[in-house]
Amino acid sequence: MNRIELATLIFDRLVSEKERLKTEFRNSDSNIGFFFLDDLLPNDIALQIHAVFPKPEQMVLKKSLREDKYVAAQMNLYDPLLEEIIYAFQDERVVKVVGEICDIQNPIPDEHLYAGGISMMGKKQFLNPHLDNSHDKDRNLWRVLNLLYYVTPNWEESNGGNLELWPNGLKQKQITVHSKFNRLAVMETHNDALHSVSPVVFDGYRRCVSNYYFAVSPLQDSDRFHVTSFRGRPENKFSDLVLQLDTFLRMTVRKIFKKGIKENPHVYKKDKP
Repeated sequence: MNRIELATLIFDRLVSEKERLKTEFRNSDSNIGFFFLDDLLPNDIALQIHAVFPKPEQMVLKKSLREDKYVAAQMNLYDPLLEEIIYAFQDERVVKVVGEICDIQNPIPDEHLYAGGISMMGKKQFLNPHLDNSHDKDRNLWRVLNLLYYVTPNWEESNGGNLELWPNGLKQKQITVHSKFNRLAVMETHNDALHSVSPVVFDGYRRCVSNYYFAVSPLQDSDRFHVTSFRGRPENKFSDLVLQLDTFLRMTVRKIFKKGIKENPHVYKKDKP
């Protein structure tokens, strides 16, 4: 299927649940608005998307104290269906209805897939609590929404690899959103939108299609520019101190070099073979 056909399916599904999702988003914790929608696409299509994911060795491994996962944004290296499903979420109809559900005026999709694309996490891999980078790759627009579409069949919540929201900080219990097969999860991103992915404890891979939406203005008047800012999990006090220092140092660099010392490689360069 192409992106227009996929977008039509996504749009119709969102519209069919629009009022319920608006209520769910409005009633979610006031510090981090979110909603999720199950059975986003017909099961056979979701299974096809899962089936064409690349092998781990064909993706980029990001492994540090901050995170441990496989990612990819150079989508012309992979099965065309993956590029089509990513850009289906950037269809004007889909972007508009998601914005209406989340009460965000004129959200803007990211054709460059800055920090978006596809990701995969296997046993013992994780993503520590963090705030997403506040801006797009050119530091002109504010990041406002994170869209995560999960495509691993029969993925149990007990497997780990679930989205975690920390609306009241690391001293309070997190909200867990199961990375269930064929589920779309959408969350706000701003200066207080601390979130993570729980460590995978299952011998398999959790696969995800990711998109970000941006806007001319931030979601909160108090929002300020920040790099992706990591923390340690509540039980890892030493890691937390190290990661806070790491964020401080990277922020110091960005005060001198607006776009960093080197270009972030996690973008889709469409002119690259």
